[in-house]
Amino acid sequence: MKQQRILVTGGAGFIGSALVNALNELGEDEIIIADQLGQDDKWKNLVPLRYADYIDAGDLIEQVRQDRMRLSAFSKVFHLGACSATTERDASYLMENNYAYTKDLANAAIRADARFVYASSAATYGDGSLGMDDTLEDLSKLRPLNMYGYSKHLFDCYAQRNGLLSQIVGLKYFNVFGPNEEHKGDMRSLVSKAYQQILDTGTIKLFKSEHPEYRDGEQKRDFLYVKDAVAMTIHLSENREASGLFNLGSGQANTWLALANAIFEALGREPDIRFIDLPEVLRGKYQYYTCADITKLVKSGFRRRVPSLETSVKDYVQNYLVPGKCLGE
Repeated sequence: MKQQRILVTGGAGFIGSALVNALNELGEDEIIIADQLGQDDKWKNLVPLRYADYIDAGDLIEQVRQDRMRLSAFSKVFHLGACSATTERDASYLMENNYAYTKDLANAAIRADARFVYASSAATYGDGSLGMDDTLEDLSKLRPLNMYGYSKHLFDCYAQRNGLLSQIVGLKYFNVFGPNEEHKGDMRSLVSKAYQQILDTGTIKLFKSEHPEYRDGEQKRDFLYVKDAVAMTIHLSENREASGLFNLGSGQANTWLALANAIFEALGREPDIRFIDLPEVLRGKYQYYTCADITKLVKSGFRRRVPSLETSVKDYVQNYLVPGKCLGE
């Protein structure tokens, strides 16, 4: 089988490195990874991967903007690189890094006839009062709760307004968890953070509810294992008939209590869950319920069964967290 030449931005990051690992498993290694490694341990995610070259994300966009790198050399461009911190307060940074970067890369890919698949976010839906519909005809009605969500929302609106969504694919990832997220610090999933809490204290701490309709720990999220998120991503990249925005989630809403209990079960321990106050920085910006309507994804031909939350948590805890492994090792 002839290999494709593929560009993956954010390729050292959480979902990006998992994507490269999955592409490697499919026999693809003509991959250019773009990222900003900084001073954390994100580089460790690259070690088991096979790829042709690495370029700094800042250098990539400058070369693309100056027409010194033409994306016609690539059959696919996966744009997963972004600042994903929901607590980031530097709006100018987010506008440049998440919005302007995506806009310029998307337009260059379209001109080059390269398949462009980019990461949007379920954070664009805000509190969910308008639903979580990936077929929404007027995206401008949505009201994200934080600047991260708004920076993602802004490009979605730009793409819809300028007719780009009929030529590209945007991925509204819900609560993704799994191996290769350790470098994310406070932004990593509860599974990762809770595992360390259990080792240190024997307990898991969850946020109290400040919403009258939800009891403590019964706030709900659509949790998606990164292996399933990547399978969905690759499927949509290969289906040239697919275009526009797609919700990527399990299609089920589980409580934080269910997630915490699954972690204790994976470790063979009795649950010990404590509740703490919601931090000030999250008040008024916290999503109490998310659930992906994945009808559009299924209609695109995705048939892989998403395992139960308990099964996915067990795989993550026992095969990656406990032995301290990255994907591909």
